[in-house]
Amino acid sequence: MDAVSSEAVGARPAVLFLCVHNAGRSQMALGWFSHLARGRAIAWSGGSEPGSEINPSAVAAMQEVGIDITGEFPKPWTDEILQAADVVVTMGCGDECPFSPGKRYEDWALEDPAGQGIEAVRPIRDEIRRRVTELLESLDIEVG
Repeated sequence: MDAVSSEAVGARPAVLFLCVHNAGRSQMALGWFSHLARGRAIAWSGGSEPGSEINPSAVAAMQEVGIDITGEFPKPWTDEILQAADVVVTMGCGDECPFSPGKRYEDWALEDPAGQGIEAVRPIRDEIRRRVTELLESLDIEVG
């Protein structure tokens, strides 16, 4: 993850999306967030046990809706990113997910797209879009 500075975040809300492998759910969430927020908020993603590559079905499902997540890669979260986030969204990492007092946490119970074909990933992608939209609205960010 890129280094975080107060200038980079500024007054924009910051969100951290976490899952186990940072290869599917959290990457799709980051893609939707970046697309819908259009720079009015900032987000990162990470995993407790980062995989070796982004799930190809997640990439394909996001490409179907015009969002390219191929520039991302699975990575661990850092304490620096955790501290910079206003909201931490966890997706199936359970006790492996970090906890920092004073942060807003949301746990999104979503099916893991690992090993699934695009037919199974599409509904997960669409549910993530719905939740990202609700999250942005809760942060007073107009969804674009």
